[in-house]
Amino acid sequence: MNSEPLPSCNWFGEAPNRGVMARGKRPVRSARVAECRVAIVGFGTVGRSVARILCQSAPGSLRLTHVCSRRVRRQEMEWLPDDVRWTDNVGELLSSDVDVIVELVGGLEPAGEWIRSALRAGKSVVTANKRLIAHCGPELLELAHQSGRQLAFGASVAGGVPVISALQDGLAGDRLWQVRGILNGTCNYVLTRMESAGVPFAAAVEEAQKLGFAEADPGEDLDGLDAAAKLAILARAGLRVQLGVDDVLRRSIRDVAAVDFLYARELGCTIRQVSRAEMSGGSVFAAVQPALVPLASPLARVQGSENLVIATGEFGGETVFSGFGAGGDPTAVAVVSDLVSLAKTRGNGARPAAPRAAREFRSDFFSPHYVRFTVKDRPGIIAALATVFSEHQINIDSVLQKPGYPKSSLPFVIAFEACSAAVLEQALDKIRPLEFLIQPPVNLPVLN
Repeated sequence: MNSEPLPSCNWFGEAPNRGVMARGKRPVRSARVAECRVAIVGFGTVGRSVARILCQSAPGSLRLTHVCSRRVRRQEMEWLPDDVRWTDNVGELLSSDVDVIVELVGGLEPAGEWIRSALRAGKSVVTANKRLIAHCGPELLELAHQSGRQLAFGASVAGGVPVISALQDGLAGDRLWQVRGILNGTCNYVLTRMESAGVPFAAAVEEAQKLGFAEADPGEDLDGLDAAAKLAILARAGLRVQLGVDDVLRRSIRDVAAVDFLYARELGCTIRQVSRAEMSGGSVFAAVQPALVPLASPLARVQGSENLVIATGEFGGETVFSGFGAGGDPTAVAVVSDLVSLAKTRGNGARPAAPRAAREFRSDFFSPHYVRFTVKDRPGIIAALATVFSEHQINIDSVLQKPGYPKSSLPFVIAFEACSAAVLEQALDKIRPLEFLIQPPVNLPVLN
């Protein structure tokens, strides 16, 4: 074990509370099985689900021995065994005989320093912390290797869907060049409610909050930050490329309105927040944005808070992974699966595969586009727009206008043939000041 000083303060910076015992009975175990002792840090929704699985299903040789929670004095779980030790001091876990620490607090700090201290103290770590893995994953994996231990993070993307292990191991024989999918359950719930019931955007967000799919401040979900962190992890695991969160092009779903689903349907599509990363030569394109997807696509069939990931390889083609990506139980299943895997190897750390360094990150891409304009109607609008698009050599595919809307606020759509996203934005920048527009244009790529 490393001789580095251990943290001596608890969650509040107070003197350590040595904990109290919870009530309950532990299942009888065979003395011949070498136990893997587990400590949980953070006892929220996921933490309680992990503890319940460990105590009631008793998978393999896993044994829950410690729970570290800032509300240590208030926790009383009748189903927890008597010998589970409660504490609010992380340092107590590091100096104990625990084999694996499960970090379920989230955020960059103090979770990051706790994980570093755990690895240096000879503990393997399982985490569901997508932000930390997205920002510090390579560093933490290298530290785990140097310490002879393991860092597992299968629960950091897509909850109970085992996509990380599938990309790293199940598809290791292929050469993956693209990963894409629906990675944020909040956005997918909002968009599918708008699609199926015509619910306004704000009302759909409020529904998601009441159901526990969205935080009180859902900005990270709606604006693509959550999905970008997950995409960075998938790109490292599947494409073996070093991708940072800031390298991902992000666009919010806030501008999508119920009327866009009506027009999308006219084009044989629906709208989803799509995350995608792809390698082309030495360059990488990565984006999280709302997009039109064909109704026949697996992406269009994902409903509610479900997640879906499609990995595309040079030899194996497309492989699809789907399931529930949010909630305590699905995420807990992924955490316990990582624990079972670590228990089999007894924490012997392997050197992580070094991700490839991309020569450049591309922000431009070519695809058909959907642009909704909302105008105060008058003669000559289409002609004025067509002139601008002609100047930028952008070809119009079709113009769609549904009846029944007031001329004072008239929505219509122009569908474009495949073109450069950057050039289209240049044209729209020239159009935005025109006096007949009463809202900024809504620009969505059309993915095939």
